[in-house]
Amino acid sequence: MLMHTGEQPVPSRNKLLTTAACQSGSRPEYALEGSVFIAGAVVQWLRDGLGIIKSSADIERLAASVADNGGVYLVPAFAGTGSPHWDPDARGAILGLTRGSAAAHIARAALESIAYQTADVLHAMEDDSGISLAEMRVDGGAARNDMLMQFQADLLGVPVVRPKVTETTALGAAYLAGLAVGFWKDGKEIGAQWQAERCFEPGMSRDRVESLLAGWRKAVERAMNWAEE
Repeated sequence: MLMHTGEQPVPSRNKLLTTAACQSGSRPEYALEGSVFIAGAVVQWLRDGLGIIKSSADIERLAASVADNGGVYLVPAFAGTGSPHWDPDARGAILGLTRGSAAAHIARAALESIAYQTADVLHAMEDDSGISLAEMRVDGGAARNDMLMQFQADLLGVPVVRPKVTETTALGAAYLAGLAVGFWKDGKEIGAQWQAERCFEPGMSRDRVESLLAGWRKAVERAMNWAEE
C-alpha cells in the first residue's frame, strides 16, 4: 500500500518505508509504503490448504452466507507480520471459534483480515504524514470482491473507489513511459484518463467499527511472538 506524500520524503515513526514513488523529469516524488505479506493469498490458502472453496471466486458467496464473522478472527501471519508490526516470529491464528463456527465464518474472517491489515497500515500512514484520507483507490485481483470492498469502506469510514482498470501498477508504468516520450503532455492529462467503475460508501456505525478493530488487535496480539525461542 502506498500513500503519495509529494516532493519531500516523510520519515516514518511507525515502521513504514519511505520510498521513491516516481520521477518526472528532474522532480522526484515520494510515498510512504506499507507491506502486507499475506493479503489475497489468504484466499488461495482457503482453496489449496483447507479446501473449503473450489475457486477463489467462491469465497464471496460463502462469506456472504453468514450475517457477520460470528466473533471469529483470522490473522494470516503465515510468514510473520509486515507493516506496521514487523514480527518475524508471528504465526497464523484463528481465534474466537465456538461450536457454532462454520466454514463460512472462517471465510468471512479471512476476507476481513485483508481489510484489517490495510487499516493498520493506513492508520500508521496518516499518523506519519499528517494526511487524512479522503478516499481510497484500490487495484489488484482482490479489488473485484464487492464484499471486501464494502467492508474496507466501512472499516476506514471513507469511500473506496474501484477503477475500470484494476491493474493499476502496470497502467501507471505505461503512463510514465508515455509521459517520457511525449505521448502525454503532463500528469494532469494522464489523470484525466482515470475512470471509476464503482464507489463503495461506508455505512457501518463507528461504534461497531471500533468493536471490530478491538477484536482484531486482540487477535494480532495473540499471534505475535508465537515462534520465538
